[in-house]
Amino acid sequence: MIVLFGFAVVRLVKYTRNYDRLVKNITSVNKYNMSFKYSMDEMMYRIIIGNANWTDPEKKLENEDPKALIREAREHFEKLRSKSVKENVRMDLAALIKLLGILDERVDDILVNVQVGGHYDENMNMLDMNIRTLTSLIQEDIQQYIYDEAENMEILRIKAEKSLLNTIRILAILLLLTIIFIFVCSRKLSQRITEPITELCDMTEKFAGGDFTVSYHTESNDEMRTLAESFNSMVKEIKILVEDIHREQENAKDAELRLLQEQINPHFLYNTLDAIIWMTEAGENQKAIQVIQELSSFFRISLSKGQREITVGNEREHIKNYLEIQRYRYQDILDYSIDFEEDILDYHIQKLTLQPIVENALYHGIKNKRGGGKITVTGKKDGDDIVFVVEDNGIGMNEEGLERLRKLISGEIVLDEQRGFGMANVEKRLEMLYGKEYGMTVDSRYDEGTTVTVRIPKYKKDETE
Repeated sequence: MIVLFGFAVVRLVKYTRNYDRLVKNITSVNKYNMSFKYSMDEMMYRIIIGNANWTDPEKKLENEDPKALIREAREHFEKLRSKSVKENVRMDLAALIKLLGILDERVDDILVNVQVGGHYDENMNMLDMNIRTLTSLIQEDIQQYIYDEAENMEILRIKAEKSLLNTIRILAILLLLTIIFIFVCSRKLSQRITEPITELCDMTEKFAGGDFTVSYHTESNDEMRTLAESFNSMVKEIKILVEDIHREQENAKDAELRLLQEQINPHFLYNTLDAIIWMTEAGENQKAIQVIQELSSFFRISLSKGQREITVGNEREHIKNYLEIQRYRYQDILDYSIDFEEDILDYHIQKLTLQPIVENALYHGIKNKRGGGKITVTGKKDGDDIVFVVEDNGIGMNEEGLERLRKLISGEIVLDEQRGFGMANVEKRLEMLYGKEYGMTVDSRYDEGTTVTVRIPKYKKDETE
């Protein structure tokens, strides 16, 4: 379309220049049409009657030289003829030049008689029969030239108009074809993105219903392949975990630890995939790709190749992935910051320790608050321990709700609702793994926010094996 537009502009400039040239030619010739015959006839008459002082060079006027007038006109018409490409115009100009040559000869005849003297009657007769006849013919040929050039102008105008209309038609057709092409390509691209996600959503629903035999495969070599591999690995890991639980019921502590540690929320995955579908259908493909990458990294760390312990750096990345995904869904109300000391990142922690606390802060703190909220996660060394603080400025809890949550976490009351479910599991795992001196504490004020502090021992795997 750019090339065609450029070609149309060049053509239009060419037509404009040719049109301007014709206008200039007609304008320059029109002055001869208006004055040449009158000037020549008048000048020759004055010369014949002696009023122009032709025989006295000192008294001869500069503007009363018929030879100069003829020479100027001939040079002008010869110049026009050399630049003209139309045959009819060239013929008009050739006839004019020829008549000017004959007129020049007849003028010479009269001027010779005037210089010799006498011959008045003969000169007057030559003026009537030759000069005035020739100037009339020259005027007619000038008018014919003007007519032919005007006709060429009209032809050129019609060509320019047709060329412009054809260019507009072609551009309109190309624009329509381009729109159709873009629509088809975008639709195929959208289907290419949404169909695998929809299939994965179906698999997730089956998985959420307890079918651990589901497996998702894709031929693409992009983020969906990574997500599919993570999903299949997740299903495989959970299937193995469930089988281990049934097979090793006699080891209740280890079975409970694995069950609590390997919990994956299929509804979180399902809702996230739904959000990805909405993004792609809204044309926000780059944002959808970013969410897929965050989700893939989230599950990769959640699985951790079956390991129960990961580095603090990986735990930080895990909660960052979770919060980043949730911020796409709750961008109007959610903000967060994560600040861990660099020298604690290589120490180890039980995976899924901080994420349930962060999730609780979002769903029971920020979401219940009118307006936006922020979750702040910090981590630092404290002697031989590492202390993590998860703080939100959400709705908070009153004294009764805070006391009930503390009893739920400590196991004094039986769990009968979702609030605090993840936090109770975290506390139970920390107590089983590290002892009663480690775990979490909760502080909260209604309409101000909640602060959860987690304390674990500082260690690395190679120091305990």
